Amino acid sequence: MSEHAKPYTAEVVTTSNLARAIRRFAQTDGDHKTAIPALTLHRRSTPTEPLHCIYRLGLGVVAQGGKQVMLGGESIDYNPGQSMVTTIDLPVVSHVTRASVRDPFLGMMLTLDARTILQLAAEMDTPRRQRDYAYRSISIERLDADLLDALLRLVKLLDQPALVPRLAPLVQQEITIRLLTGPHGPHLRHLVTVASPSQQIAQAVAWLKQNFVEALRVDDLADRAHMSPSTFRQHFRAITGVSPLQYQKQLRLQEARQLMLNENHDAGSAGGQVGYESASQFSREYSRLFGAPPQRDIRRMRLAPVANAADSHRTVARPTAGGTSRRHRSTRPSLVSP
Repeated sequence: MSEHAKPYTAEVVTTSNLARAIRRFAQTDGDHKTAIPALTLHRRSTPTEPLHCIYRLGLGVVAQGGKQVMLGGESIDYNPGQSMVTTIDLPVVSHVTRASVRDPFLGMMLTLDARTILQLAAEMDTPRRQRDYAYRSISIERLDADLLDALLRLVKLLDQPALVPRLAPLVQQEITIRLLTGPHGPHLRHLVTVASPSQQIAQAVAWLKQNFVEALRVDDLADRAHMSPSTFRQHFRAITGVSPLQYQKQLRLQEARQLMLNENHDAGSAGGQVGYESASQFSREYSRLFGAPPQRDIRRMRLAPVANAADSHRTVARPTAGGTSRRHRSTRPSLVSP
């Protein structure tokens, strides 16, 4: 068990009520968008294969079953009674580890808003950071009863669609406040601290997401972050688990996978659109990341769409011919996950 996966017991907090609420709105296997844009609900009746995906800024909670996340070479398990906060977009390998038809995996993901976190953190008198504090881009903590109650109220609010526009933002703000004042708080506050390494790396990651097709010079990216190249590489790997070039490569390959899976592009077209000039290099790196050549991998994905889908749909910035970006929302299961 990972050092970040703390043991959980029924007497600490029970998520059975949350599991029942999620089951009510997620009656079939898959990833379910809700009337609350930031909230998605997830259900699986069998364990899933490991999937490469991107975790965004957000709060994930397992109400029933179990899940494992691999970040770099580190394995992180989280289970009912625990919450997971990711503070920066991270390339991970994720899969459901415990699920059955009788007791399916049930989970929820709430995307967090960085501007709201910044505003609330500035307004609140939050505890000082402890001397032994070490920033983590993924933090696993026990669910406390008050946070669990707020999450349950948010899910139950789906039963009252007329009230969602007015009440959901208030409950979401409450959840953010509870996160800032709880064990996840130091990680969230560190993210929005001006000139902190995590914020500088977050800005570099945002630039990479918008410009992953372009050739990458790490020295230029380090200049953007106002760091020396060696310091930038060190902080980038410490926060994301990979080097800047590996991060760009994963963005490219996952986007190419989307183009083939969702928009029926062939491998040559998909590789070219994400920045590869060599078809053989694209196929070689694709096989290394996903375990099979492009065509075979896509056939496999289509044979098991629920097992291989990630936890949410995605919005991704795609460069246009003019050099700017447009937002594109995929209508099929995405490889970008909470």
